[in-house]
Amino acid sequence: MQSFRTELENPIVEQDIIDLEKKIRAFREGKIHDEKFRSLRLARGIYGQRQPGVQMVRIKLPFGKVTFKQLLRIADVSDEYASRNLHLTTRQDIQIHYVSLDRTPQLWADLEKDDVTMREACGNTVRNVTASPTAGIDPLEPFDVSPYAHGTFEYLLRNPVNQDMPRKFKIAFSSSNEDTAYTFAHDLGFIPKINSNGERGFKVMLGGGLGAQPILAHIVDEFLPEDQLVPYIESTIRVFDRYGERTNRNKARFKYVIQKFGIEEVLELIKTERIANKVKSYKINTEAVEVPVLPQPIEFGDVAITNPLGYEQWLATNVFEQKQKGFYGVYIKVQTGDIPTDQARKLVALLQPLAGDEIRITQNQGLLLKYVRKEAFATLYNGLAELGMAAPGFDSVADVTTCPGTDTCNLGISNSMTFARVLEDLIYNEYEDLIYNRDIKIKISGCMNSCGQHSMAHIGFHGSSLKAGAKVLPSMQVMLGGGVVGDGVGRAGDRVIKIPAKRATQVLRDLLDDYKANSIEDELFNNYYDRQGKDYFYQMLKPLADLTTLTDEDFVDWGHVESYEKAIGVGECAGVVIDLVATLLYESDEKMEWANESFAGGAWADAIYHSYNVFINSAKALLLDKGINSSTQIGIIREFDTQYVDTKEFDLNTSFNNLVTQLNQNEPSEEFATTYKAAATQFLENVKAKREAVLQS
Repeated sequence: MQSFRTELENPIVEQDIIDLEKKIRAFREGKIHDEKFRSLRLARGIYGQRQPGVQMVRIKLPFGKVTFKQLLRIADVSDEYASRNLHLTTRQDIQIHYVSLDRTPQLWADLEKDDVTMREACGNTVRNVTASPTAGIDPLEPFDVSPYAHGTFEYLLRNPVNQDMPRKFKIAFSSSNEDTAYTFAHDLGFIPKINSNGERGFKVMLGGGLGAQPILAHIVDEFLPEDQLVPYIESTIRVFDRYGERTNRNKARFKYVIQKFGIEEVLELIKTERIANKVKSYKINTEAVEVPVLPQPIEFGDVAITNPLGYEQWLATNVFEQKQKGFYGVYIKVQTGDIPTDQARKLVALLQPLAGDEIRITQNQGLLLKYVRKEAFATLYNGLAELGMAAPGFDSVADVTTCPGTDTCNLGISNSMTFARVLEDLIYNEYEDLIYNRDIKIKISGCMNSCGQHSMAHIGFHGSSLKAGAKVLPSMQVMLGGGVVGDGVGRAGDRVIKIPAKRATQVLRDLLDDYKANSIEDELFNNYYDRQGKDYFYQMLKPLADLTTLTDEDFVDWGHVESYEKAIGVGECAGVVIDLVATLLYESDEKMEWANESFAGGAWADAIYHSYNVFINSAKALLLDKGINSSTQIGIIREFDTQYVDTKEFDLNTSFNNLVTQLNQNEPSEEFATTYKAAATQFLENVKAKREAVLQS
């Protein structure tokens, strides 16, 4: 492994990248445990692929915003380090694949030259803060939520409270009551409101999530004043950090904290944490997200349309008028979210004179262009058509959302990418009128974990497998009835039936044909589903699940020619639990260094939280010596009192609980930071002495 040089001007970012390079080197030399290293690299956006020896790198783009220059930079990085492809995700990120681990520090340094980060894109952190792609130009929005999403991202990046949580934490901002950012499916979701006094605030949704067990969020506040947004988020994350499950990763999301304690108790815990927050009020800089550089007026003359019918369909389905009069938003439908890098460069060249210098990645893996003038439509359409990017039907039945599935993901059970392409072709060829239907959404995930958002689709599929005698075949679980209701309310789809994957195309035909034949005039799909009932659809699709009629083709997955073999790796969507005592104490030393650095910089709240983590890590290390592995931080605190303090095996002047939980009973002042950090330093030294005595005995 060769070392690298960085010429970045930001010393914090530069140190991040240098630290990553050092950690990779230490890992290669066997000085860092592989599970500890996995946790570290995930928090830097580096994710193991299904293919051994290469990584997926997730590039974090807050609320999906990317400039022309940044997109070109990402394309260059993919050419140099990856597979010359950009994959747009449902969380408005870009992923690149087949990256060598040893080259990731230089890759990161290259990205940062245009202010693009990988930090906290994966792992047990706050993931990319998403927002409605139309934010800022939405005719229905009370105000632009983009600065609030940006401010949230900035406040939380490198913040000690969310560096090593039980699992990932997701935040979304919708631009209006249409809830196009799916706030109901997030740990925290926000919808903008203006009260009777003309003041800005947010409706708050708490504790939603998808995954294998989708849970809809609770509406907990109809109007949270805008200056309380960030303090509320921080308090909530603090509660999750302390009370979230850390052993059973299937129960480690915030929604299960609410399930365990109840919503009222969790709200009280959030309220209690407020005193410890770094800020009690936080004013968002509403000018932080600038209006992009606008295209200059151009005299286009008469432009011949290459495909008049396609142009009319495109205008009807992919173009809308912004709230800024005279300008239009234009959607680009990107099949399976994949853009080859050469296509990305040609796209930027096309857009530079025709659109504002800001693209938004959409939650259904497409692109939104802003500030396009009406006079540019024909030229833009012709250029997009030449690039193969002018397909009509954005966000319609023909616009299928999918995760990468078995193409690259460790957790993929069956293929989703090829299947999505097949379904889109089916719609265009057999149900072309449905390109105008924006009611029905089709979404696919390669497994039950819902990265493709299948559980909130009207028609959803997730990868699975079926056993037929001694053989295994790829299958799809069919889910129906999910979707957005509006204003923070949503629906999770019902699991209806599991069928062989190659029969899923017929599932879609049967559903669409029956909907056309038996729905009432103007009846929305979910109203039709509710009226008919789940069993109606089970009986309809049951013949397709009959395993006595299998053919050889049923044993071959989409996109493959060989017979199916179920192969699931170890998922990395969350970090792993580190149970090695020595590793924990090593981490305590590292966190103590961070506490000292924060204190020296006058960041009292950060110094206090790092010190808190020193207490937790060190106590966990001694508990592991007794074979006790508590699954929550609050559990560690209680167990340490029971096993060490109450038995007089570890001498404290007070209970461990009283010592540690001072952090949410005191303002984060310099005086308290001094006292609390000193107590953490002494505790760590005492734990090391105790550990050494155990080893010597």
